[in-house]
Amino acid sequence: MTTIAPRKEPTLVRRPGPEELHPARAHRRRRALELSLAAAVPLVLLLLWQLAATQGWIDDRVYPAPSRILADGWDRAAAGDLWPDVWATLRRVLAGYALGTAAGCLLGLLMGSLPLVRAAFEPLLDALYVVPKLALLPVFLNMFGLGEGPQVALVATTVFFFVWISTMSAVIAVPSGHRDAGRVFGASPWQMFRHVLLPASLPSVLVGARIAAGVAVLVIVASEQIAANDGLGHLIFDSRALFQNDVMFVGIVCVAVLGVVFSELVRLLGRLLTPWAPKDRGRGQS
Repeated sequence: MTTIAPRKEPTLVRRPGPEELHPARAHRRRRALELSLAAAVPLVLLLLWQLAATQGWIDDRVYPAPSRILADGWDRAAAGDLWPDVWATLRRVLAGYALGTAAGCLLGLLMGSLPLVRAAFEPLLDALYVVPKLALLPVFLNMFGLGEGPQVALVATTVFFFVWISTMSAVIAVPSGHRDAGRVFGASPWQMFRHVLLPASLPSVLVGARIAAGVAVLVIVASEQIAANDGLGHLIFDSRALFQNDVMFVGIVCVAVLGVVFSELVRLLGRLLTPWAPKDRGRGQS
């Protein structure tokens, strides 16, 4: 009788890759690659824009070349003509953002922690949230008159709703296990808020604050185009009316830079305030 020897199964051997052998080096390489791609994409687009404008593929009177925009922006900055508009926009954004964030965080924490407060105010705020915020500008003009008041109030109102929603939702979404652990240890209502609800919800609150930072810049630019005599929004709208498209693009670039810097500062502040929170994805984190 013939016996059949059992067939040996192939052994799978997995060798560690470069990311496992040298994680720090792999992280640096990945970070360098991501930074290179982040810089290469806008650079290529700018080069294509420059080429299209110089070769006559597009009308450079309507879409001036990036080199012309840069030169005009440099001249205006050196002459001191650009900074008053930048400061006017920045001043309004900072004032409105501070007011809206403070009010949104306070009410969001209260409504997230106290169901009766949420039941009283949520239907009204939900109805006001869907109203386009620029539609409130005439109301603020009637309330505060011409000047800084309507601009700041519009930014504060816009920021308030973004921060309120994110704060209230973050507090409500705190896992029940966290609350149960606080009760087991005999935490008072203030201790429950200070040591359980606030640390658990703060990362999401700061995400909402970061989104609101970018929206604040968008709103103030739109508002300045309608009811302001200075600021980057007024610069963009006024230069377009005078067919000074190079100046218009200078204002647009300044708005983009202002929005990115402001949003990144809020993100950095969030990283400093919540070191326990997961780091942002897609930023070279391994």
